[in-house]
Amino acid sequence: MRRAVCPGSFDPVTNGHLDIIGRASRLFDEVIVGVLINQSKRGLFSVEERIELLREVTASYGNVRVEAFRGLLVDFCRTQDAAVVVKGLRAVSDFDYELQMAQMNNGLAGVETLFMPTNPLYSFLSSSLVKEVAKWGGDVSAHVPDEVGRILGARLRAAAAE
Repeated sequence: MRRAVCPGSFDPVTNGHLDIIGRASRLFDEVIVGVLINQSKRGLFSVEERIELLREVTASYGNVRVEAFRGLLVDFCRTQDAAVVVKGLRAVSDFDYELQMAQMNNGLAGVETLFMPTNPLYSFLSSSLVKEVAKWGGDVSAHVPDEVGRILGARLRAAAAE
């Protein structure tokens, strides 16, 4: 079975993420969306919420599952029996960083990385940018799944009130 991992923090998941996950699901028998648990960063959404949202928005793909992981990506790939990591690239600046990571992952565990250029519709999109625009009342509905859009504004307003 050809299995790949699409890793990230997904805080929140965007349409750009879904584009890469969907395209990867057509190339591999199974795609595991790996949600990184980073205890040094406090996300807008908890890991559990991100997993729930990802499961909801990827439910239409019969070969995608969502799992959390901590530690090295290559260790997660090993436990999932996945030999490939799929990463979306928005710009040349993404490539500089991701190439170093890909080479390290290959050197550590022989895990290959497939770089997938993002759809030009999403080339500027990041979770951080979505959160920033939404925080100031901007309409991000074209950039996130409906499920995310419904709760994002409310979550940001609640965070601002704290």
